Amino acid sequence: MFGKAIKGLYKVLCQEEWNATVCGILVALLSIMMLAWARPWGAVGAVRNWGQWILYGIHIFGDKPAGFLVNSGSVIGIGFVAGAFVSACLGGDFAIRIPPRLELVKAVFAGILMGIGSAMSGGCNIGGFYNSVGNLSASGFAMMVGIIAGAVLGIKYLYWEMEHISWGSGGAKTIQFPEALQIILGIVALCALIWGTNAYASSDDDALARLSGMLIIAGGLGYTMQRGRWCMIQGFREPHMTGDTKMAKSVALSVAVLAAGIAVLKYTELRAIEHYVRGFFGWGAVAGGFIFGFGALLAGGCGTGTLWRVGEGQIKLWVVAPVFGISNAIVDGWFKANDWEGMEDWLDEGITNSGIFGRFVYMPDTWLGYGGTLALIFFAMALWYIIVTWNEESEKLIVPM
Repeated sequence: MFGKAIKGLYKVLCQEEWNATVCGILVALLSIMMLAWARPWGAVGAVRNWGQWILYGIHIFGDKPAGFLVNSGSVIGIGFVAGAFVSACLGGDFAIRIPPRLELVKAVFAGILMGIGSAMSGGCNIGGFYNSVGNLSASGFAMMVGIIAGAVLGIKYLYWEMEHISWGSGGAKTIQFPEALQIILGIVALCALIWGTNAYASSDDDALARLSGMLIIAGGLGYTMQRGRWCMIQGFREPHMTGDTKMAKSVALSVAVLAAGIAVLKYTELRAIEHYVRGFFGWGAVAGGFIFGFGALLAGGCGTGTLWRVGEGQIKLWVVAPVFGISNAIVDGWFKANDWEGMEDWLDEGITNSGIFGRFVYMPDTWLGYGGTLALIFFAMALWYIIVTWNEESEKLIVPM
């Protein structure tokens, strides 16, 4: 009986697909923990650092980038992929999945578009939308509008592709691994995560010691998202493609929980915690979200969806990730060199400087205050929830084939 209970728990934790609503809440709680520990998390910081190293290795990137084991964004990305790999292996989901040739070509274009879009909007679906709104920045709403529009265009393209392009349908192959080997690999990866966390924590350098929590919390995020197949682009795609609302509702709830938790942290700590607010409230985030959303539809995964699919062995996303990183590193570097991002004027609170792409707007610093900001975020997420629920029955917003 005791052994049966252990097997039952293992099945629930490691083999069954987790409920989307539960995953959304867990993602929000882990995101709050990440901010309380050190900083908000994201996917672009990791792939950008990796892209910079690729460019540096081929003598295109001039300055030597920060080491991928000391750059906080990279460490978060490594932890995230490792957590997804652990989940995939322990659940028997890991395999080398080689897609059809057309999908590999699309992966290159998807990575380029995702890199450009995320640079224009201050991050991918996490940094530009999820953590932006959650950290009470107005630019997240602008990117949300763009992502929805980009996802709709992406759906129309996929329908067109199905009708007009027959090339590249061959070449798909899946290389399976024995279940016992997957479990061993998962345990080894989990041990490596724990070892890495302890190694960082034992450092006398405070900056390195702080990376310990980032690594293990990111591991939890990667595990959660892979276990629940939690991908934000599905939340923007499915209501307009199949009418399914499961992921959209989960994302809306997750944003609301995240915003409430972070508002508490930021209100009590005032400006002691990084705002994670960028100067992209304007056309830049809308256009960037549109480009990113379309690219994510081609990729079959958003920023985080790309990384957890890398962890479960999907070769298409192994192509998307480095191209995404290279593209973002080039475009983001160009934007920063020209100071095109709107910045806050710290010498005069409440005054913001507009950049090429938009304004720096931390909503609690406006007439909304913290209470009004949370009310606005809750209202926006409730409205999204209502709209997708209505569409599920009416099918008024579904893109026709």
